[in-house]
Parts: sequence; C-alpha cells; structure tokens
Amino acid sequence: MTKIEIERINSYEYGLPSYLQQDLDAFKIAREQGSMLLDCLWGELYGSINMAEISDGLITPEHADYLRQKYLWG
Repeated sequence: MTKIEIERINSYEYGLPSYLQQDLDAFKIAREQGSMLLDCLWGELYGSINMAEISDGLITPEHADYLRQKYLWG
C-alpha cells in the first residue's frame, strides 16, 4: 500500500457528517463497554452510513464500504 493510499484510508474516519460521526462515536463507546444496546447502535450506524452515501452523497461508496467493513462486518 502506498503512502497516499494509507493517508486516504486514515482520513475516512475524519470530517464525517455530524450525524454519522455521532453514531460512529456512540457505537465505538458501546462496543468498548460491552453495552447491551450494541445491536440498536449497529443499526443506527448502518443507517447513517447509508444516508451519508446514498441519500446525501457526502461520502463515496469506497468510504462507506470502509466504514462498514471496519465497524459493522469486521
């Protein structure tokens, strides 16, 4: 992987729309704490990623796939 590719991937978690950042942060905290609400927050994050990609066009499909793989499927 080139330095440019690594920088692009690292940037995928910054500058997100506020609703997506909020849901991502809540999911990360819940996962760390072993929250019983993790499944609900998973759904919220999934929806926010889709909203940012498909409805609002604020992130690219590649960006959305990265977030899904790292947080939802990984």
